[in-house]
Amino acid sequence: MFEFLFKKPGDDVSGAQPDAAAPPEASLRALQADYVKGLDGNEAGAVDFILRSEYSELRLAAAEHVHTRAQLEVVHAAMRNTDRRVAKLVQGRLDAIRHQQSEHARGEACIEQARHWLADDRLTPNHVADVDRAWAVVQAPELVETFNAVRLALAQRLEAQVNLQRGVINRLAALRQLAPDASLAQQLETLGNEHAADLAAPEHPSLPRQLLSEFGAEYARLVAIAATPQTLAPAPAAVEAPKPERKAREKAPAGQPADQAFLDKVDALEAALAQGALHVANDLDKALKDTRGIKLTAVQTERLAQLRAELKRLSDWARWSGNVSREELIKAVEQLGEQKLAMSELAKKVGSLRASWKALDTVSGAAPKGLWERFDTACTTAYAPAAAHFKHLSEERHTNAAKAEALIAEASAEAARLAEAGQADWKHMASASQRLRQAWQHLGAIDRKHKKRLDGEFAAALKTIDAPLSAQRKVEVAGREALIAEVAALNAQDRHSLDALRSVQERWQERARALPLERKSEQALWQRFRAACDEVFARRKESAHAADAERRAHQVAKEAICARLEGVETGDAKVLRDAATEWQSIGAVPRANEGKLDKRYHAAVARIQAMLDTVRRNASVAQASALRDKLRLCHELEAAIATHKGDGVDWEARWAALPALQNDYERTLGVRFAAARRALADGRDAYIALMEKNQPKLLQDILRLEIVAGVDSGSEFARDRLKLQVEVLQSSLKSGQKPVTQAAQFLQLCATPALADARTLARIEHLFPRVGKEHK
Repeated sequence: MFEFLFKKPGDDVSGAQPDAAAPPEASLRALQADYVKGLDGNEAGAVDFILRSEYSELRLAAAEHVHTRAQLEVVHAAMRNTDRRVAKLVQGRLDAIRHQQSEHARGEACIEQARHWLADDRLTPNHVADVDRAWAVVQAPELVETFNAVRLALAQRLEAQVNLQRGVINRLAALRQLAPDASLAQQLETLGNEHAADLAAPEHPSLPRQLLSEFGAEYARLVAIAATPQTLAPAPAAVEAPKPERKAREKAPAGQPADQAFLDKVDALEAALAQGALHVANDLDKALKDTRGIKLTAVQTERLAQLRAELKRLSDWARWSGNVSREELIKAVEQLGEQKLAMSELAKKVGSLRASWKALDTVSGAAPKGLWERFDTACTTAYAPAAAHFKHLSEERHTNAAKAEALIAEASAEAARLAEAGQADWKHMASASQRLRQAWQHLGAIDRKHKKRLDGEFAAALKTIDAPLSAQRKVEVAGREALIAEVAALNAQDRHSLDALRSVQERWQERARALPLERKSEQALWQRFRAACDEVFARRKESAHAADAERRAHQVAKEAICARLEGVETGDAKVLRDAATEWQSIGAVPRANEGKLDKRYHAAVARIQAMLDTVRRNASVAQASALRDKLRLCHELEAAIATHKGDGVDWEARWAALPALQNDYERTLGVRFAAARRALADGRDAYIALMEKNQPKLLQDILRLEIVAGVDSGSEFARDRLKLQVEVLQSSLKSGQKPVTQAAQFLQLCATPALADARTLARIEHLFPRVGKEHK
């Protein structure tokens, strides 16, 4: 596609000569950089470039144009073990694509679930809440519009369910407020038609069965009342007096005193029901059930029956709502495992949910056994990690107490060893003291009832080690102070001062290894010791200032040589020799600039040497061209002799017009040309006979040169070539025989006058690029 971008100088993939147009290394890099700049989103070209380019920064720039997953995977597989930066960039994009696809899949699954519930006639708010929780963790902006449309439809269904349930509740309340009068049948018909319309609504499966049952029972009761004509009288409530008068009318008949406490409880029951305080109403109902010795009137009995019916209805509703709340509690417990809570928070959550369950028992009554078993199992399962965690913490505290006992025993053993030994290993004691103290600090939690006792025992055991160790460290501090004073007394001008300083430093290290001091003291003494050593080096540095000045002078001299060489515009071997002699005679330069200066000098020398090589190469090319032209002129003259032509040609002028050759070739071809000129003037036949005689030898010499140079001779010379190859091999294996060089063989060929056809001349021309290299 763009092979020229990757073709380097000297590349030869076909066996042919190197392409003169192949770009150098710098140009190749520039071409590839230009190609990368022009990619402009060409992903296939960028991938092909990355797989073939050898420049890491260009590969990284090309990788910015690769974005599709398939192409990224191709680049990642190729660059994973080759180019870390490209592989990291591609891996990041692949991870982003995989994350986006994963989020998209999760979003589609969430939308599919929402559509499932949208089509389900048993849709509940819990289902929509589940969908909302699932969508909350999805990051798929491209699906937001689709989800919002489905979610809006779900919200509309929920709103329709709420409106439907509110309508049934309102009609149930209207039924309970109907009076058994003449308009009862018409009102019942109206409410019945509205209820039938609700039952035909699309969301009617969401209506609670308890609510429908209550409405049906109340409606049937009122229909039965409406069917009995004698019951259709004006409602007593319409003409009843205010409540105080009703209480007065409810008193016991004459001769039977009323129980005011009982009536007060009935009033309290009615008030509790009005306020929805079911637990208070239940307690009052229990108290009212004991009616021994109390004779109720028909009105009181009817009122108490209505209140108890209302209590039952509210209790049923409370039980139903309580079971719904219990279902929610069970679901909340089951979801605790997915929330990745801390163990303490998990324990609080489980305890809080159990307390909520107990609170429901007081409000909604006892839960069904099945629900309780499900809740208890869910709580036990959810609390299991916390229970295991707290058990593990308890075991850790016991383990830490055992470790503390072991550390106390080890500290006591070290103290006993220090008391028994004649000469203590202070380094070991210091290390043991530090190790024991650090181990105690990292013990972890221990039960409080053991913590104080163990801390006291450990401090007492460690004190028996630290007391003698502290005394020995005071001795060591005095020794370090003496070493600091010894360094301060050194004479920086003495040539042995560095040796003395190294000796003091070695003694310091020996003392530090023998007994490490406390970190604060160690650091303070080391800072003072290092400052004293630095002072010695500073004084020695001052004495070396003169030497630095001399090196800078040498640098100036070498920079002048470099500048002189950089100003040379032609190749001159004498300039290089003089510069090399002068460069070697100059002394050392500052080390910081030595490498840079040497690089500048060698670069200038290389530039002049390149110019010299160019001059030599041009001269060599001119010599080869002149050799080719003079050999062609000899062949042309010999062909004229053989055909009896060429008398009118100024051969001498043509020969003189050609440049002179090197001595060997100029002399050899000059002799051959002169002999041919003489034969042209007189003696053609003899010269023609000589050329015919030399023709087999010429062919043999050409074939031999083709074998040595590795040039193809053609199919017609295959047999002769094979035979000659054997002879050449045998002659090369003979001991004591020096092989003839290609240049010598080619010089011999130039010296041999012989008849040559066009095929032979072409074979000679073909030898020039291979054989001519040796004499250039």
